[in-house]
Amino acid sequence: MANKYKSSATVISLEKAVGTVLAHDITEIRPGQFKGPAFKNGHIVQKDDLEHLKRLGKEHLYVLHMGPDELHEDDAAIRLANALAGPGVVFNGQPAEGKINLKAAHRGLLKVDVAALTEFNLVANVTCASRHNNSVVQKGETLAGTRAIPLIIDRREVEQAARVAKDAGGIFSVKKFTALDTGLVITGNEVYSGKIEDRFAPILSKKLRFFGCNVRQPLYMPDDPDKIRKGIEKLLAEGAGLILVAGGMSVDPDDVSRLAIADAGAQDLVYGSPVLPGAMFLYAHFDDVPVMGLPACVLYYRATVFDIMLPRVLAGDRITRKDLAETAHGGLCLNCERCHYPVCPFGK
Repeated sequence: MANKYKSSATVISLEKAVGTVLAHDITEIRPGQFKGPAFKNGHIVQKDDLEHLKRLGKEHLYVLHMGPDELHEDDAAIRLANALAGPGVVFNGQPAEGKINLKAAHRGLLKVDVAALTEFNLVANVTCASRHNNSVVQKGETLAGTRAIPLIIDRREVEQAARVAKDAGGIFSVKKFTALDTGLVITGNEVYSGKIEDRFAPILSKKLRFFGCNVRQPLYMPDDPDKIRKGIEKLLAEGAGLILVAGGMSVDPDDVSRLAIADAGAQDLVYGSPVLPGAMFLYAHFDDVPVMGLPACVLYYRATVFDIMLPRVLAGDRITRKDLAETAHGGLCLNCERCHYPVCPFGK
């Protein structure tokens, strides 16, 4: 394959290059100062450029002779980016050094069809690298980069890779967050009686407000399943869009929160996750209103299963047992002395 691409180009000396058109970007690297194209694809070589090109180590340039079944790397990158980009994903149609970066059109949750991305990268001579699935992204942030590996590529390879992406409906998309009106039910006899100060509400409120959620005045309930159930029903009747039940999620006799959630009529309830910290997490929903049961680990760790699942819930995902099972890979927090979440392996 390499010989085929080489045969499509003629090597000319630098002195004979004046007046020719560059067929690819020529990269310049100045450590600590600059890395990028010193000369762009399509640039007409001038006499004044020769000394600069020599400093870049160029003694020869290529003049391309592409056949009808070949594509230049820039054209290939544009076709690949068009196929890869789904809803909420944009890109600049001007490749740099043969590569195009896909970016977030708005803040939201990055969705990656991992199986399709793998299939895409199994196609010869194309590549695409991306951020992790279910990453929180801001508008304008880079999500992925794609390019053809050789300077010129067989058109059929590009079409094969593009077909994989198009059949997936675009391998990358960004789902917008919905700022849900959130109700908190804080459980525990000690908090309810005032013997200890509640720590759940401040922590949860900070995390929720990061996503723009309105947080209602917390409801404090003793370890009584009937009273917890009534608190949940009160929030539903008042129109809460998300309900968090904090505490009482363990296996002690007085940990009754999950029973109360079930008694309130929760649907598709799943309890237990392979994320540490966060094994005793609960997810369910009341029609379109999601509910999460939060274990005490949320109080003691900066990042838990709640931080992994909250963005997904706010992006409209309905969490299943399979979704939770898949979090096992990457679901072990290393409990670093200095937490760097989300810039770490946890939840990836």
